[in-house]
Amino acid sequence: MLLIQLLTPEPARDRFAVPLRAALADRGVVADLSWDHPPAGVDYVIYCPGGAAVDFADYPRARAVFSLWAGVETIVTDPTLTQPLARLVDPGLTQGMVEWVTGHVLRHHLGLDADILGQNGLWSPRPCPPATERPVTILGLGELGRAAARALSGLGFAVTGWSRSPRDEPGLVRCLSGADGLEQALTGAAILILLLPSTPRTDNILNAARLALLPQGAVVLNPGRGALMDDGAWLAPLTSGHLGWATRSGFRPDPLPPQDRFWTHPRVTVTPHIASATSPGSAARTIAANLARAEAGLPILHLVDRALGY
Repeated sequence: MLLIQLLTPEPARDRFAVPLRAALADRGVVADLSWDHPPAGVDYVIYCPGGAAVDFADYPRARAVFSLWAGVETIVTDPTLTQPLARLVDPGLTQGMVEWVTGHVLRHHLGLDADILGQNGLWSPRPCPPATERPVTILGLGELGRAAARALSGLGFAVTGWSRSPRDEPGLVRCLSGADGLEQALTGAAILILLLPSTPRTDNILNAARLALLPQGAVVLNPGRGALMDDGAWLAPLTSGHLGWATRSGFRPDPLPPQDRFWTHPRVTVTPHIASATSPGSAARTIAANLARAEAGLPILHLVDRALGY
């Protein structure tokens, strides 16, 4: 029988343990999943950030660590983690991200805030171009970025995608890469969406110089990591109106402190980190399938490249 250690904050244990046990049984994996196994005997670790500090050197037999989050920036540089690390690429996460991105793109494209917040009795029609005339740029063409790009392209938006290395995504107006491609991707983007992983290379990637490349009135959506944005560079273009709006789900620090200036800025929407939350049932099925692959002698899917950080 396999011993599987579930490392999660205590309030989340049962929320993940119950579907994980069921999913493993459905895959025919005979396992004892718990959170209090002696580490030396553990075969696999399932890890959720936010709990107590972990010394992965205590798990010498562990064949792999499976993350319950899509992002792995809090663990990938841990010097005690020498086991293979698999990030979570899960249909539930992808669907949640597509819904958040699509909802907020349509909100800003249609100008829904003006109607929702009220027009004070004034009949004031406003022009709204068709989606085909609203350029959207997505930084990051991983699993989540590609899914969001496909959804927005399906609605008619002119979508440009940018990634660190060249990619080919059917249906996009342009797929760009590299430093020159990043400048092209930002120029002309009426709506900019950040879906890059958090790595040393992407830290503060949206700084003052790059914000200046966006057209007057551009909207920025950040459903991803707060570290992608240089917070010190944002207030001036938001206050001047060069940036029309910033809608953010990721911040630094995260959660955003109650006194932070972004809560009250008139051109900022703060959402808790809800753009794509882990769904216990869907995540359990994904991890159980990946673990079953490992037990069958097949390669583990979605292994993290430590050099790249994702």
